[in-house]
Amino acid sequence: MTTQIDTTGSVTTVYKVTGMSCGHCEGSVSGELSEVPGVTSVTAVAPTGEVTVVSAAPLDEEAVRAAVDEAGFELVGTV
Repeated sequence: MTTQIDTTGSVTTVYKVTGMSCGHCEGSVSGELSEVPGVTSVTAVAPTGEVTVVSAAPLDEEAVRAAVDEAGFELVGTV
């Protein structure tokens, strides 16, 4: 699992998401994940399926999974 806590207290987690194939997909996933409480930044990369989420505290994986599902994709887990 890739989760890092930096010196400012932010938590960075990289998730693997399947089904993204374009910039629109990246935007959909990023938009839904941005709505999860505590999330401060989301970067989705369709070709790799990696989604980097920066948050104020560790996130509940079920909340992340629900957001990804809402966008129409599948959360595989963390990288």
